[in-house]
Amino acid sequence: MADSLLTRYMAASDTWRTHRKGCQPCQTNNPCETGAPLFERFAQLQSAYLNRLRTR
Repeated sequence: MADSLLTRYMAASDTWRTHRKGCQPCQTNNPCETGAPLFERFAQLQSAYLNRLRTR
């Protein structure tokens, strides 16, 4: 069974926060090479989840 949007959104959030805790550039809103795609995925899934909530 495919993961739900909420599950993917929460996993991306956890991954981003875990990375950010140990990465100085990401803590100063200047994402590193690894952090930038993690943040982008989190942001895209967050937008998709919030948009779905608004359309229900």
